[in-house]
Amino acid sequence: MRLFWLVTLGGCGLSVLATLLVERFLATRIAIVGSAIGLVRSFNRGVAFGITLHPDIQIFLIAIALFAVFWMAFRAKQNPLAQVGFGLIIGGGIANIFDRVQDGFVTDFVQVGSFPIFNIADSCITVGVVLLLLEALTSEKARKKKR
Repeated sequence: MRLFWLVTLGGCGLSVLATLLVERFLATRIAIVGSAIGLVRSFNRGVAFGITLHPDIQIFLIAIALFAVFWMAFRAKQNPLAQVGFGLIIGGGIANIFDRVQDGFVTDFVQVGSFPIFNIADSCITVGVVLLLLEALTSEKARKKKR
């Protein structure tokens, strides 16, 4: 489980640091690839993809989801890919909670086309989910091969 904790702390730390830097230094949009990709500070009061619910319901759902992922992480067979996936999801989730608790919203800053603006924590969560799906698919293939 050492890899899990390392990835959790690293993902959370990087996400929190990036948000602090954006809040301190990013006053206007920085173009990376013209108008297609850039850094622009945005405040998200909602949850995934800007969906907004009553604040009490949002906090409750976020807490339930984080608890569920922790529970799955400790019950699952822990190969390195699963440890990294769970660590990224939990690290990103904790970072977004830290950000939200301060002022009621999450600071997003990565703009890619017309996709909703996101942050490093959101990226950690997304990559973590993709890794867990990949791990599930490869584990299933290995089980079928053994039969």
